[in-house]
Amino acid sequence: MDKVLIIAEAGVNHNGDIDAAKRLVEAAAAAGADIVKFQTFRADLLVTRSAAKADYQVVSTGSGESQYEMLQRLELNPEAHDILIAHCAAHGIEFMSTAFDEESVTLLARRGMRRFKIPSGELTNLPYLRSVAGVADEVIISTGMATMDEIAAAIAVFEKAGISRGRLCVLHCTTDYPAAMADVNLRAMQTIGTSFGVRVGYSDHTLGIEIPVAAVALGACVIEKHFTLDKTLPGPDHKASLEPDQLSAMVAAVRNVEKALGDGVKRPSAAELRNVPIVRKSLVAIRPIQAGEQFSLENIAAKRPGTGVSPMRLDDVLGRRAPRRFAPEELIEL
Repeated sequence: MDKVLIIAEAGVNHNGDIDAAKRLVEAAAAAGADIVKFQTFRADLLVTRSAAKADYQVVSTGSGESQYEMLQRLELNPEAHDILIAHCAAHGIEFMSTAFDEESVTLLARRGMRRFKIPSGELTNLPYLRSVAGVADEVIISTGMATMDEIAAAIAVFEKAGISRGRLCVLHCTTDYPAAMADVNLRAMQTIGTSFGVRVGYSDHTLGIEIPVAAVALGACVIEKHFTLDKTLPGPDHKASLEPDQLSAMVAAVRNVEKALGDGVKRPSAAELRNVPIVRKSLVAIRPIQAGEQFSLENIAAKRPGTGVSPMRLDDVLGRRAPRRFAPEELIEL
């Protein structure tokens, strides 16, 4: 299989501080992630001033400010994008950001980004989808809150724009922070793949690392996971994010699962072949056998090592005459 693409989702966990954003880049690179992803938006284009916060945002940030005010604090301006793109290049990790409005799509495209991520909340936003389709080479679609019909409609927008299903990866996702294990429904990822003939992945909002690792075992080609420098920092997403050491552990676990999946062909590995003579058995004499004596269940049995006549040939051996004398525990010969 191709290497799983691991996206370390920094999101808005920089809290509007460019130095914190740069440290997030460094942490993602050190953990071995392929991509570090931020979020690009203009609060005045994304929400009305009266839009309510999600329940998890109220829990994380309180109700003293509106969603609009919260998002204003978390915006990254164009200069910040340039700084982060350069910082990613310096640390050998791909820069990516999720655009949440059409103006932000243009900002990212003008900076050379061609791999776009559709956030779950924009899956049903037709003008936004068309704007991404006009500039993207590859599209990753998150499907939190979505029905199969809504996924089909979004895929159709990209196909109509000339982006084939081979250039799409659809991520199963549960939009809750943190997502409860009982709500994950990980097999739905496979349903998406078989139903639409697309590559699939998983955008994870559960606590811990076991669910994205399980997703890789089920065929995910992309894994996205929120991370932060410190879960105790103020902000909407920190509590449902991994800290750097946990991110490193997740990346290592995913890479191990990749290796373990193999090519699906059942055959002994090179390491196993070395053990065949040690752990398999051969037919051996269990008492002295004279030349010309018939082999029987009274004078032969199966014991290690596995370097002689296989016990699978027992029916062929029984009744044959010994070609020579055999001492007890000596491998028999025919």
